[in-house]
Amino acid sequence: MRVEVPLRWGDLDAQGHVNNARYIDYLQDARADFLYELHIEDLLREGFAVVSNQIEYRAPVFFSQEPLQVEIVVCGLDSDSVTLAYELYQADRLVAVARTIVSGYDVPIRTRRPLPDEAHTVFASLLQEAAPLRDVVWADMNERAKVSLMKVRWSDLDAYRHVNNALIFDYFQEGRITFTAAPLVGMSDAATPDYMWFLARQDAWYLSPIHFRKEPYIIRTGIAHMGRTSVTFSAQVDDPTADITCARASAVAVFADISGHPTPLTEELRTGLATYLLT
Repeated sequence: MRVEVPLRWGDLDAQGHVNNARYIDYLQDARADFLYELHIEDLLREGFAVVSNQIEYRAPVFFSQEPLQVEIVVCGLDSDSVTLAYELYQADRLVAVARTIVSGYDVPIRTRRPLPDEAHTVFASLLQEAAPLRDVVWADMNERAKVSLMKVRWSDLDAYRHVNNALIFDYFQEGRITFTAAPLVGMSDAATPDYMWFLARQDAWYLSPIHFRKEPYIIRTGIAHMGRTSVTFSAQVDDPTADITCARASAVAVFADISGHPTPLTEELRTGLATYLLT
């Protein structure tokens, strides 16, 4: 099924294209329209929790009055969850592919539950194969991870009274910014007129709801792998009060020249990044 998702001027970042985290908003908007088209929009009110998001960025998205075109299909189903596959297009150019696993959610007691029978039947009638996205390296956190604090904003909450899944991508982004500003890394300094960084892939797994409170959460960010032209980050959001991990993420960042072509990491960068290798 194809649905349209409008862009907003506020979605753009300092580089003049849509920020990587805003793509998750587009998946969310497409998913809501998809449920309305299938006449099972009651799921939005009764409870529909995102378990994980995977997104592979194929091309930058620039502001336009014309909406993105999003192809969305059902590619996985069990009693508790459904997997949706997306292809995002701008002016007929493929700009991203993505996967989302979503389960039922009991709003009053704030916990996941099986999908309602009606929704399960509808999803089963649409089930089709879709090639999975490649795996991304993950590394467990240790003392080498860079630690930063994240305070939840009231506006981060959604209709279910916890932090919306799309905003958690913002949290991981803030953790990477804190990481790249560390003196031993120097990644921010590499953003010269001659070089740039861009995200090629980003995955997130949502393990426990993040709620509004005065005390901040902790974001840990480290390096899982260094390739010739790319760096794979591992990150997680921890609740120090409850001593639990609320979400985990992997992100692949590519080092490129000003024209966007991947280029080998400099020795200076490799030396700085090695301090934060988790493996």
